[in-house]
Amino acid sequence: MYRKRIAATLAAVTATSLLIAPPAQAQSGFATQEIKWQKCFDPVPPGFPPGAERLECGTFTAPMDWNNPNNGKTITIAVSRTKPVNGKAKTAVFTNPGGPGGEGRTLPLVYLNRPKLSENAEIYGIDVRGTGASSNITCGLFDTLGSTDPRDRGKANLDLLYGGMELQAKFCQTKSGELGRYVTTDQTVKDLDLLRQVLGRKKVDWLGYSGGSWMGAYYATYFPKTLDKIVLDSNVDFTGTWQPVFDNFGMGFERRFRVDFLPWVAKYDNVYHLGKTAEEVRQAYERTRAKLAQQPVTLPEGTYYPVTLDFVLIQGQYSKYSFDGAARKLAELAGAVPAQLTAQASYPDAQTATLNSILCNDTPFRGDRRYLERDAARDGAKWPLMGYYQIMGPCAYWDRPNVNLKHPNGIGVTPTLMVQSERDAPTPIEGARRSHAGFAGSRMLTVKDEGDHGIYGFGNDCVNDVVERYLVDRVTPSKDLTCPGVPLPEPGQQQAGVLEQARKLAVQLGW
Repeated sequence: MYRKRIAATLAAVTATSLLIAPPAQAQSGFATQEIKWQKCFDPVPPGFPPGAERLECGTFTAPMDWNNPNNGKTITIAVSRTKPVNGKAKTAVFTNPGGPGGEGRTLPLVYLNRPKLSENAEIYGIDVRGTGASSNITCGLFDTLGSTDPRDRGKANLDLLYGGMELQAKFCQTKSGELGRYVTTDQTVKDLDLLRQVLGRKKVDWLGYSGGSWMGAYYATYFPKTLDKIVLDSNVDFTGTWQPVFDNFGMGFERRFRVDFLPWVAKYDNVYHLGKTAEEVRQAYERTRAKLAQQPVTLPEGTYYPVTLDFVLIQGQYSKYSFDGAARKLAELAGAVPAQLTAQASYPDAQTATLNSILCNDTPFRGDRRYLERDAARDGAKWPLMGYYQIMGPCAYWDRPNVNLKHPNGIGVTPTLMVQSERDAPTPIEGARRSHAGFAGSRMLTVKDEGDHGIYGFGNDCVNDVVERYLVDRVTPSKDLTCPGVPLPEPGQQQAGVLEQARKLAVQLGW
């Protein structure tokens, strides 16, 4: 759920609205269109999972503005799917990798190694409006995040930080044009339900990670009769607004960093030579960061500044299998080990622009520059790894359109399965618990002694079994459940989680 610049460097609600699709949606003819499916690639690229040739791609057309669907202005939504080999699908599962604004068309590929799901369901990947191969928005490639060190609280640097955020808002809104004002959760869930209608399905299932938990909760709220089974993995607090979700980043990342990562690196001091205790490793990070502020270091892959080092370590908190790479890079920079040395516009920063638009359009942002300065100083002092960074800062300067989202409360929604690790960094469990308490009928599967982000479909047999009993066998847990986490790996063990796999496949395809 996180800025594309972070994603690249790293490697992540109120008022009234229509409860069902507006009559114009069906009357306009959008629901009668057909998707022309074709192979996404031929031949299959090297290293893709067995069965990848089954991935099909297509597009459909949606109104730019669902509140005025017949004004002639339309957009394109790009989708993908895998189907069971025997052609007999019990259900259709819409998936979402989060972001918000994450490109989703490679996500069905990562379930090919989950035959219980992939051989019983059509699995759909979706590039939501604004990003991927769908109609794009852009910030004109302007991105202020990471351009200067937010720990420097001097006036000149604060002017750069917050002036940059103001420019970010202007660039995103100006360069994205008219479409930018309609990149919202309200509009996107109507695109999703149009897809359901185009496919001719009375009901579909939902499997969403991170920011996809927000999207799924709203899809269920707007269209409670058309979602059957709902899995929300690594949950944001979708019963609130976006602002506290991102305010909790600092706390979530710091907890994962101190409880899991630092002790793990210290345990393997014979490998990394950064310290025999967690505190010694943390001090090595602080010393290295200070040295980079005095003299940045250029390595074959790029130049490292204090902010770059922060992002390497922030990325490392998403998955236990990222610990090794993050620790090795810290050791390298610390000097402890030798360095080894389509027809429509597609913008490289479409995901960043989509994220900014959804966050700043969906729900109000409360606060100005003085608030931002106080907030960063407070959170940074408590949680220095991530606390100074303010992903939603541009929203303080955003010209917000009149968007009123219906509040998700779970009433009338099918019982929803929420999957949550205890020390998830970008989507802390505190927010998930608030959503669980406020979303009627939901069941929480808590993964104990675990901090990974994106759990289902990767490495945890207990979680995989519960989710597939729910999605495939249609058995809803009668109560909240727990599963044990997966132990931290030995140094050098490399695996990629579900979301990382999907991102890597997209990069390889150039999507």
